[in-house]
Order: sequence, then structure tokens, then C-alpha cells
Amino acid sequence: MILTVKNLSVTYGAKTAVNNVSFSVEPGEVIGLLGANGAGKSSTIAAVLGIEKSNFKELTMLGKSPILHRKEVFQEVGVQFQETNFQDKLIVREACEQWGSLYRQTADVPLLLQTFGLAGKETQLVKSLSGGERQRLAVLLALISNPKLVFLDELTTGLDTKARRMLWKQLLAMKEKGLAIVLTSHYMDEVEMLCDKILILKNGETVFQGTIQEAIQASEKFTLEDAYLHFAGEEDWI
Repeated sequence: MILTVKNLSVTYGAKTAVNNVSFSVEPGEVIGLLGANGAGKSSTIAAVLGIEKSNFKELTMLGKSPILHRKEVFQEVGVQFQETNFQDKLIVREACEQWGSLYRQTADVPLLLQTFGLAGKETQLVKSLSGGERQRLAVLLALISNPKLVFLDELTTGLDTKARRMLWKQLLAMKEKGLAIVLTSHYMDEVEMLCDKILILKNGETVFQGTIQEAIQASEKFTLEDAYLHFAGEEDWI
């Protein structure tokens, strides 16, 4: 198992942000963490990454504790945050070099640049890239260590249809080679394209976990979007 999370809880003072969440990810598997804003997705990921303090029964990545063996584990784990802040005068090539220097081994960077549509932009300031190009660069940097597991937070927010599909195609190819992915997304077409299973959170609680088809069947709906709205408790807002 690439990632195992058992009975994970996160509290902020008297408020419980995440309550006894459990899930696991195998090589080549994609799990989608879904929920409305404030449901506990970001807190769950931050806790799993060891950024946020948490309580848990078990938390292992690649068979080790991401808290006790942090340096070793994160040689093989990539992270793309929803907001990646770059230095003002940083160019694309320097960003790749900076991120690459954190790892013992790196992927083929020119190939990644080509794959993500950034070839020819190596000397361009990162801040001068379009929003979609910066987003693609953030995903590229998460994959620069050739990781076994990657966390992708709101993967394609702000991307046009062509760029979204390009990213999906590349991630599916990497998934075929064994890459495990934990994904948060508000786009149900993206979830259907990429995810093997989903976990829906509501007020920090797991309200559904299973495959997309199981979610549709359990909700007695006809689409994933309707099933999601049912479990997330957002139907009343429509």
C-alpha cells in the first residue's frame, strides 16, 4: 500500500475539522477527496502531509511515517498546492533547478517541459506566464522527483478545456506506470476521468467512500454530480 490513513482527526481548539477519516491508496490508483469548501479536504491533506497536527491510529506513506521519516518519505512524494507562490524574478528553468535540487534523483526535465507544454519557455519569468501555464508548472514541479505518490490540490482550476485534457492525459499515462494520486477537485468530469474511488467529506465527516458507480447507486441518482450533491448536502442550495 502506498498510503494508509486510519482514524485521522484534526482539531482547531474546540472545533473538529476532520473526524476519524480513513482511506488508502495503492500503486497506480487515484482517490478523489471531495466536499464543499470547509468540508475538511485541505485539513485532511495538510494532516496527512504532516503540515497540520493531527491524531490518528495509523499514517504511513511508502510503508513509513511521513512525520518520523519525513526527509526520506518526501524524496518519493510530490505535492501541488492550490496556490504555489514563486519568487518575482524566477525564470522557469531556475524553478525546475530549485525544485530538482531538493531530490536525489529527478525525472527528465526537458521531457516534462515538453509534456506540459512549457518547452521554449525556460527563460521566461514565471510571473509572466499565463495562469494556466503557472498551474501546469506547479504540477510539473510536483512530478519532478518522479514520485510514487503525488497530492494534487484543485488540479485544473483556471485551465481551459484543452489544457485540462492535456493534463488528464499525462496523469493517466503516469497512473498506468504506477503513480498513485490523491486529488481534490470541484469538477466532476475530472473526477470521473481520473479517479478509481472517491471519498466525500461533509463537516469533517466521511459521508461516502467507494467507487463512482457505487456513489451513483447508493444515492439513487443518475450522475456523479447529482450523487455528490446528495452526499455533500448541497442539494438544498439548488
